[in-house]
Amino acid sequence: MALKSILKKIVKKVLKIEKSSPFPSFVPPTVFVNRGNSIEQLNLTTQYKLLYKADPSEKVLLSQTGFSCYSQHEEDGILLFIFSLIGVENKKCVEICAGTGIECNTANLIIHHKWIGLLCDGNPDNIAIAKEFYKNFPTTQIWPPKIQHAWISLDNVNNLIKDNGFEGEIDLLSLDIDGIDYWLWKGINIINPRVIVLEINHLWGPEKSVSVPYKPDFKAEFTEYGSDYAGASIAAFVKLGKEKGYRLVGTNAFATNAFFIREDIKHDWLPEVSPNSCFDHPRAKFGMEVRLPKVKDKEWVNI
Repeated sequence: MALKSILKKIVKKVLKIEKSSPFPSFVPPTVFVNRGNSIEQLNLTTQYKLLYKADPSEKVLLSQTGFSCYSQHEEDGILLFIFSLIGVENKKCVEICAGTGIECNTANLIIHHKWIGLLCDGNPDNIAIAKEFYKNFPTTQIWPPKIQHAWISLDNVNNLIKDNGFEGEIDLLSLDIDGIDYWLWKGINIINPRVIVLEINHLWGPEKSVSVPYKPDFKAEFTEYGSDYAGASIAAFVKLGKEKGYRLVGTNAFATNAFFIREDIKHDWLPEVSPNSCFDHPRAKFGMEVRLPKVKDKEWVNI
């Protein structure tokens, strides 16, 4: 059977939704999670490697690899694809603004692939749920991730990470605080992530380079569509990424989360891409055309 046919079957199994829930009763009934199977995910990583080895010129595109087990959108699949190709060094991950830890970008790696995690969030209720969840979940009972309550700012972010045992090279940093994300990435220097996934403000499209101003107590302004006055545009992050030695390799379908890989880590299937190539989805265009006019006159900083 052709490798790509096998790959499609494995992806379908990974995406299978199981009806039974392993979650303790404290998890709010509004939380629904599509659970992937760790064995099938391991098979999928093997198929990516085999496909590349068989014919590097026949690319599997980043946009073709997304699925969600615990991530909000298809970040779980994209991260699995990236690390299947570039490998891992220490399976360490840091997630800033992890919410309850149930729906976040590192949960799948921690639960299914035994990654070592630090999850931070500013909401004490989220922290309580996360601690109970990982303490009771079968695959993380023995070694749950470190879970830290803190309102993150430039004043404490590096010490917070270091004090929880993370320093130097790690495999993944996930950053999504609906606010001063640009300034935090700029200020983080205690860790050297190989891969970074962060939320972008896609309302500004691919070219405008802006961020909300830095304020330690910044709070996003939400509409019925999401956090419209928050964060920074993809162009601002691309500029910062180049300063820090990272290249943009793509986004999720909605252009709300961007993926960066450190420049010293090369792979034919993970080249640098243009921000313009990331804004084809109607939701991204809706944001630029309908949502942006409502917030564009607020305080923004040109980067």
